[in-house]
Amino acid sequence: MKRPLLLALMLTCSLAALPAQEQNLVIELGDGVEMEFVLIPAGFFMMGEGKPIHKVTITKPFYISKYEVTQEQWKALMGNSQSRFFGLKNPVERVSWYDCQDFISKLKSKTRGLLPRLPTEAEWEYACRAGSQSAYCFGDSEADLDQYAWYGEGTAGATHPVGAKRPNAWGLYDMHGNVSEWCFDFYDESYYERSPETDPRGPDSGEKRVRRGGDYLNESYWCRSASRIYGEPENNWVWGFRLVLELEQ
Repeated sequence: MKRPLLLALMLTCSLAALPAQEQNLVIELGDGVEMEFVLIPAGFFMMGEGKPIHKVTITKPFYISKYEVTQEQWKALMGNSQSRFFGLKNPVERVSWYDCQDFISKLKSKTRGLLPRLPTEAEWEYACRAGSQSAYCFGDSEADLDQYAWYGEGTAGATHPVGAKRPNAWGLYDMHGNVSEWCFDFYDESYYERSPETDPRGPDSGEKRVRRGGDYLNESYWCRSASRIYGEPENNWVWGFRLVLELEQ
């Protein structure tokens, strides 16, 4: 069976129905640099912590980056890195929402029939929770957050190599802390009051874009699974991202 057809079939199945070796996908970026994606099943969850908590259904499986995009991966496609904290395995940062779109445009030639993009806010929280409904992917205890996240005083004021902490139940690393991650959606504080239950993609317009996950400077509150932050899309403060791959229509 040809690879693009195999990927199409995978995206129409539930994660549980797939053999373990087909649940991850590796994309070659060049010069031996790879990007690994994890297949996330379709399903539903209760999104948010108020304003209001609401049911959201993700109707199709999707791939999401196992790690935050690293400086090594960024340089493989873009040729340079303006990150503040140097380290090839550290997450790339100081990238604006628009910079992410430039990276995505170059990645499209390497994804073999799958469309790269930033995750929607709903996809991000769904993937972060990994079946949980607690404050963090592992539970409600702030005392345990250090096992999963680079945040607050424990970071020495810098980012750290991706994948050094524990993953969530779906094998995703650094969903809490390290760098705050850009999402696809425009930000609207009241969007939850009117968002569709199925595959929400955020407001149609706005001046700011959503960021999720908290960062190395944030306290535990901002690293919660449901915590919402925003930023002007042209701003390239110490923020990063991870990507989703979906089947091209």
